[in-house]
Amino acid sequence: MDILVRGIPVQTTESALKTFFKPILEEFAIIVFNCKKTKNKPIAILTIADSAKAELFLKKYNSQSQSLVDFEPLLFINKPLKCTSAAYKPDEIILKALRYEEEELLRKATRKARRQPDPENPPDQPLIVLKRPRLQKAFDFSSLWCGVWDYNGSQAAFAPHFQDTRRGTVMFGKRTLAMVLRADGWVPSTCRIDIPYWSIDTVVTCSQLNKVTFTLKFAPRVYKLEDGLEGLMSGLGISAPSSRRNQRFNRTRVSAIDESHELVVGSCFVYQITLANPADVAKLDYLVRKNPGMPPALSLPTSYTQAHVTFRQDFERLKDLLYAEGQFGNLKFSVKFQVERLARNAYLPPAKVVALLPTIKRLSGQLGYIRTANAIRALSRNIQYPGPHLPPEDFNVDLLARALAKNASGFKIEGSIYDVKKRHKHIALIHRVIITPAGTYLEGPEPEVSNRVLRKYPDHTDNFLRVQFVDEDGDAIRYEPKTSLGEIFHNRFKYVLDSEINIGGHSFAFLGFSHSSLRSQTCWFMAPFVQKLSLIAAQEVIKGLGDFSKIRSPAKCAARIGQAFSDTSGTVTVNEKIIKMIPDVINERQHIFSDGVGKISYRLLKRVWKEYQQAHGQRPTCLQIRFGGAKGMVSLDDRLTGEQLVLRPSMVKFHGAGTWNIEICGANFKPLPMYLNRQFIKILEDLGVPDQVFLDLQNGMVERLRRITQSPINAATFLEHARVGQATRMPYLLRMLEELNLSFNEDDFLSHVVEIAALSQLRDIKHRARLWVEKAVTLYGIMDETGFLGEDEIYCVIERMGDNGRLKRTVLSGGEVVVTRSPAMHPGDVQKARAVDVPPDSPLQALSNVIVFSSKGERDLPSQLSGGDLDGDLYNIIFDKRLMPRVTYEAADYKKVPPLDIGRPVTRQDITDFFIKFMETDQLGRISNIHLQLADRRPNGTLDPDCLKLAEMASTAVDFSKTGIPVDMSQCPRVDMIRPDFMASGPRVIVEKKGAVFQDDDEDDLLDEDDAVGALDPDYKTFRYYESERVLGQLYRAIDEKKIFQEMQRYATETKSALGGLNLMEQVWAYVLRETALIQWDDYQPLARNIREIYESNLLDIMSDYSTHSQYPLSELEVFGGNIIGKSTGAQNRRTRERTMEMNQRFERDVAFTVERITQGDDGDRDEALARAIACFAVGMKEPRKVSKRVGELRSWKYVAAAVCLREIELFKIRFDPLNRI
Repeated sequence: MDILVRGIPVQTTESALKTFFKPILEEFAIIVFNCKKTKNKPIAILTIADSAKAELFLKKYNSQSQSLVDFEPLLFINKPLKCTSAAYKPDEIILKALRYEEEELLRKATRKARRQPDPENPPDQPLIVLKRPRLQKAFDFSSLWCGVWDYNGSQAAFAPHFQDTRRGTVMFGKRTLAMVLRADGWVPSTCRIDIPYWSIDTVVTCSQLNKVTFTLKFAPRVYKLEDGLEGLMSGLGISAPSSRRNQRFNRTRVSAIDESHELVVGSCFVYQITLANPADVAKLDYLVRKNPGMPPALSLPTSYTQAHVTFRQDFERLKDLLYAEGQFGNLKFSVKFQVERLARNAYLPPAKVVALLPTIKRLSGQLGYIRTANAIRALSRNIQYPGPHLPPEDFNVDLLARALAKNASGFKIEGSIYDVKKRHKHIALIHRVIITPAGTYLEGPEPEVSNRVLRKYPDHTDNFLRVQFVDEDGDAIRYEPKTSLGEIFHNRFKYVLDSEINIGGHSFAFLGFSHSSLRSQTCWFMAPFVQKLSLIAAQEVIKGLGDFSKIRSPAKCAARIGQAFSDTSGTVTVNEKIIKMIPDVINERQHIFSDGVGKISYRLLKRVWKEYQQAHGQRPTCLQIRFGGAKGMVSLDDRLTGEQLVLRPSMVKFHGAGTWNIEICGANFKPLPMYLNRQFIKILEDLGVPDQVFLDLQNGMVERLRRITQSPINAATFLEHARVGQATRMPYLLRMLEELNLSFNEDDFLSHVVEIAALSQLRDIKHRARLWVEKAVTLYGIMDETGFLGEDEIYCVIERMGDNGRLKRTVLSGGEVVVTRSPAMHPGDVQKARAVDVPPDSPLQALSNVIVFSSKGERDLPSQLSGGDLDGDLYNIIFDKRLMPRVTYEAADYKKVPPLDIGRPVTRQDITDFFIKFMETDQLGRISNIHLQLADRRPNGTLDPDCLKLAEMASTAVDFSKTGIPVDMSQCPRVDMIRPDFMASGPRVIVEKKGAVFQDDDEDDLLDEDDAVGALDPDYKTFRYYESERVLGQLYRAIDEKKIFQEMQRYATETKSALGGLNLMEQVWAYVLRETALIQWDDYQPLARNIREIYESNLLDIMSDYSTHSQYPLSELEVFGGNIIGKSTGAQNRRTRERTMEMNQRFERDVAFTVERITQGDDGDRDEALARAIACFAVGMKEPRKVSKRVGELRSWKYVAAAVCLREIELFKIRFDPLNRI
């Protein structure tokens, strides 16, 4: 029911009205309601799902009530409100959202009541649980300091480096605390500091001095309120006058409170306030202790230490020592980078870093720069934030110097990232810089796939930086209602792009970015260097790539330059005479059927195989390449003689400089799996595919996940399919344990590895609807060079490993298949095609793992699939008849938007302007979410006119990176804040030593009567959700991820057997000793310790390098289990998925080297592999585990060694006694 409320002051905010009505409506058991304030009118609408309860409310407060006895006027700011029933029906979507929210609240309240029994409030009366005593959540303070922790003797002391004497208020919200500094005569603007609870390391209260000190792990978000009076009015529930309210922004995100704060905000993470009322210290302390999102408060006396020089002066002194020629300026850049990183990243105060310089200089001279740089990096991994909870000895300069010396002397280059670079030509070690609104932070170096620029200057990779622009928490800068981000984008970030980053005496300037790095807000910087007596700076590097002078579009110019920054893992040098140009295949309607694809001869491809295929077991027949100014795919044409590389005009993007290297970006080694996602499923639903098909696919996946803990064979098969633990041989280890009548469930670590892999997939299924289709593949697309295929025909050939260990070739033929491409939003992005075979003598028979499109027809099929082409796009081919659409629709044919033309040659400033513009206005994600939201709600789904409009806008947004023209969001269909339930986030998961743990939904947080911080943002609205009746909603609700995961854990626990006093690995060790009684392995223990040390050192690097934030290293389980869980709510986002893939590649590479050293030693002696493996296993079983102060004890080594050891025993038995196998 809708209730009209009249007589409301026009300036009232919705937030104030909600706060006013909440306790009144609770009297009628109305827990959830919607309140909408009409703009510039004294009217609001209350929507209540339960009409009976709404009638009870009106009976008491209806101003038109027949019974004046029962009527009570409602007074709001001393003004009577008139409440009447609306004459129209309420919005059904709002009612569905209210019912859904109330059911969720009651479910959580009931669960809490059962968990914490109360005789007066039994579980069957959950509404009573909702009423709790209110706690004070806002406290006035008289001053604010920012600084660091230091020590006065044995006592921790706060060292302030910034002070603001304005009075203010600290407010505790649901997930964030906010400090509001009020404007005064000296500072005319109000300032606000937001600190997420999860970023707080410690809270210290001191009742003697009325102090509260917050130690953060990274800098807070700072805002300047445009009008201090407006902010105060909002807090009172009164909006500003309409002239102010119609402005687009009412606050501005800034880097710091003021210029003084800006000098320290990036490195001083300790904030202290003095409470105005001494009695508030105990109240605040109690509030913090009751807040589950915050660390427990420490009640301790706080002392102070006053530095003789400012923090900035200390940092400038450090830079002067590192940059100037002389004693420390002559250190290698890689060492100076790590030294500066200690101070910039707030691991140590600059003064302490200066004190360590003599030790660093000595170690560099004695042991070399690589050992020294690595020693400093290892030191940072073990440094914790100082504070009252840590002893001062941990930060003693002499102790730190001894730790450095120990790290340097114990470092082994074998297996390290430096060794990886040496062994792999396509790998370069790259330092990274993270730019946030508050600071500049240094990371790396990390091994990365090389590119054309890095290969051209292999001796100067230290002169190149990868620079990323993110928020303080490591994520992209997010849109915030009524908040201007101009200060961050156009001042802070643009200043960095247009100036230089000075590190270790090198001045790095902007160079360029690839297409993929643009979307991740990452670019390349470089510092000038001398090569062959010539000074090489950014301008010279760009000129050396090709001629870009005729390009008049900044976006297009940046994209063309960016071709040189694409990751390329192999190169083959060719003679210019073998390059041939042939025309594109274009029909009468000017559709290019050969857009982005050329040909390669068999002889030249053989040379590519020899250079590139060393780490792969198969021979690709199609390559994704970069060649000078050309890019795209080349496919094998065995009709070409000799060495030939055939290109087409559509492949040539600019005139490249005289380079004759074929650079390999990718190849069709094997067919990739095909997964449905929410967009695909919605379109297929609208095309007539029955709901039950998707439910069956999901049920099959979930059932396989449920079974993995029930059998080692199931678990091993699952890990193989998920590509987890390939180098560590985890699937093999699980199978061997089964052979020994042991189960991985007996071991907590192994159980957790399997569980994390399963959990990651389970969350992908639920929150991304990521459903594997067995009868489908994902392949590169090329054009039929023979002309055999007719219109709407395809030739699709795949090779998969058969049961006999040999490749099995399959050609799809004999009927229709579904062909599509991601991202798909238009119903015409899914099409049917006829799969046919080709004659035995056709050149197409030489191809494998590819889809070949016809060169005939009115329009090429790739362009009909989300505007695809053949320059490296991947296509999905579905041959599961259940997923065949009953109907298809004509593909979209959007008019191509010409790139923005500035009418002159493009400058570096133009390109950096575009980089900022893209960061600021990229709307693709937002458009996709609105499309998903409306497609679920509208009867015609993706065929709805608004959804078709959104699909067209998404196409424009995709092309933004090439055209420089952003999508016009004023054309976007209006959408409210109500979403289908499948778009909601899930419960938060954290990974601990005991495995993945679901954090309980915070009922206290969700059911709280108010949000003190939220009240500061009356324009900010949270999403509400309703129960979707479409198939995506059905799929979402069919999975209770927490219940399924806990069932898996419970089964693993219940099936544990008694092992006679020995744990699982002790049983394995006993078996190894029995089977190898005559093997002499003791002499290999020193080597085994060395191999283990390198393995664990690399593991710690990975845990640090691939975390979303350097202050939150990954867990060992996440790295070993191949999935970054973090503190996610739902499935991984795109950035986390990319980091997971990079992490896995590096870990697999490191482990492969470890296994190689065990099996072949340092001299290739395969005969002693078993002895070395036993020694490695012995070291893991008998010797203490490595402990890191930040991540704790490392546990995975013995499992790696055990897998190798069991395999070597098996090989030993096969070699010497074929009849006696395990």
